[in-house]
Parts: sequence; structure tokens; C-alpha cells
Amino acid sequence: MLGRRVIVEAFLRWIETAKTGDRARAANALGRAYLQSEMSADERAAAEMAMTFLLDDPSPRVRLALAEAIAWSPDAPRSLILSIAEDQPEVACHAVTCSPLLSDADLVDLAARGNGATRMLIAARAHVTRPVSAALAEVGDEEELLCLLENDGAVISSLSLKRIAERLGDCCDIRNLLLDRSDLPADARQLLTQHVSNALIGLPLVQAAIGLQRLQRISREATEAAIVSIAGDIAPREIPDLVQHLRLNGRLTPSFLMHALCAGKVDFFAGAIVDLTACSERRVRSILATGRMHAVRALYESAGLPRNISVIFVEATMLWRDAARKAPGSVLGNVCGRLLEKFRHHDAHGAIGELLDLVEKLHVNEQRQSARVYAALAAA
Repeated sequence: MLGRRVIVEAFLRWIETAKTGDRARAANALGRAYLQSEMSADERAAAEMAMTFLLDDPSPRVRLALAEAIAWSPDAPRSLILSIAEDQPEVACHAVTCSPLLSDADLVDLAARGNGATRMLIAARAHVTRPVSAALAEVGDEEELLCLLENDGAVISSLSLKRIAERLGDCCDIRNLLLDRSDLPADARQLLTQHVSNALIGLPLVQAAIGLQRLQRISREATEAAIVSIAGDIAPREIPDLVQHLRLNGRLTPSFLMHALCAGKVDFFAGAIVDLTACSERRVRSILATGRMHAVRALYESAGLPRNISVIFVEATMLWRDAARKAPGSVLGNVCGRLLEKFRHHDAHGAIGELLDLVEKLHVNEQRQSARVYAALAAA
């Protein structure tokens, strides 16, 4: 014990008068000696006490020299690493980015209490776990989350990706990084399409050229088309979450449901009806696939569709069944064209008119796509 006290006291006396450069070299040498040299228990305790004292050195250069020496090692004193991680960024960077002694709880705490520079260092770690990514997704700003999304060593959960989309989906760079991810959940992908639509509507030049009301309608239709496209590509396990997300955001409108039905997105459409009716999936699928007209109509009305609109949905369902049996490759064109023919002389006003207008637009788009495919094959 006496030997340890003598060593520490001698070091402290020297520190009081030593120049900054000498103190920095001493701090680095002390840290390396602690990790690499054979020391007795007393010598190791004395060295740890001296390094602890150096944490209060007024010069960042000295504290940085100590950090450079010990921050990378799992054998460094944890108390020192925790203190260094709380220092100013140029000193803390070594501990925050590479120390194996910082636990998930430590990093989450640092993310919550630290500034943007600290969060950026956390996001740049070679390995970022799900809990740490979740903390950054909740409190991180644009630059920090860009760093996290660009980090191949970061494990980010679906919930965290959605949270990033909610908070910063209006940032073009973040949106692009999210959309490039194969693990982006469908509800987050839908959120990003909405951000794009909102950005378009907010452009004064576009408003002046097209008119706000028409622009809103175009944006709504484009968003619905994008969601239907997303719905056709997702795994079945993702459908309930996407459906619930759309319902809570008022997206399960009659026009959207008609678009999904005419496009043959059967799994998604069935999932939406399950959500709206609270019926079992097995019963809903059975009615949609084989149920008689009155059963199909009752199902749609229990989902909240008005009687005058449910008639069109019932007819579309029957046409879809027939088209799927005869020509599964062109369900959209078959259903839309025959549905328009069926209701050609119908008194189409209000909600019915809007629904049939949508069907007509889908039909026109399908015809144009078919013409492009035909022209491409003819020119080949």
C-alpha cells in the first residue's frame, strides 16, 4: 500500500509542473504500460489511480492521449472508459466508436443524453445492435440517421425503420436509403410514398401550373397506385400490419379497395376485408372465392361499404373469379373493361360515379400498357 501511494504521489507532483506535451506523452505511456506490461496488483492499482486523475487534466490533448492508449482494449478500466465517453467529442470518439466495454445500456444512455456528435459516433460503431439502433431512431437527427443507415454493421429492426420513416421520411437522402433496403416493412414503404406526395403538393410552382385541387386528386390516385403495387409484393405475414396501418390512416377507402380488387391483389384485399369485418380469414377467403352473390354482398356491407357501392364490388368479385380462371395474366384489363360494360348505363353520381371513374382510369392505363408490350414485341 505504501509503495502504491509513493508512486502516485510522485506522479502527481510531477504532473503539476510538467508541460502539456510531456503530460500527454506520459498519459499515453501510462495507458500502454497498464495494458501491456507485467505489473503487481499494487502497481496496477496505482496506475489506475493515476489515469483516473488524468481525466481531470485541463488539456484535451492529455485526455486524448490517454483515450488513444486504452479505449480499444477490453482490459481497460471500465470506469475510465465511461468517463472518457462523456468527454468532449474529440476525446470521447475513441471510446464511443470502438470500446468493447460499453454495453447497449451505456450506448443508449449516451444517445439519449449526448449531443449530435456523440450520436454520430455511436451510429458509426463497427457493430450497432437493435436496442442501440432503436434509441438512435427515436432521438437522432438527419445526419446521425444517415450514418446509421449507411453502416453495414448496424442491425435495425422493422419498427426502428418505420420510426425513421415517420420522423424523417421527408428527407430525400434518408428516404432513398430506406427504399433501397429489402427489409423495409410495407407500412414504412407506404409512409415514404406519402412523404413524396406531400412534397409534390407543397411545391408552389406545381400548384400554380396544375391547381391545388387537381394536384391533390392526382397525388391521392398516385399514392393509392403505389400502395397497391407495394401490397402485391409483400410477404403474407406483413399484410395485417400494412392493412392496420392503412386503416388507422384512413386509407382503406372504397376507391382504394376497388383498385386492389381489380388489380388482383387477392391476398391483400382479403386481409383488408378481414380487418374491416373482424371475420376470420378462412371465412372471408371462402366467401370471396366461392360464395354466392348475396353472401359476398353481405360481407362487403359488414365491412362498411354502402349498399349502392357494394353492388359494384360484388360484380367486380364475380368478374375477377371468372377472369382469374380464364386469363390470369390480364386480370386487371378483363375486370375493368367488363365492369365498365356492366354499368355503362348506370346512373353514376356521387360515390358510384367516382368509383366508376377510377375503374375507367385503371382500364385506360391497362390498355396503354398492353399497347406498349405489343409494340415492343412487334419491334423485336
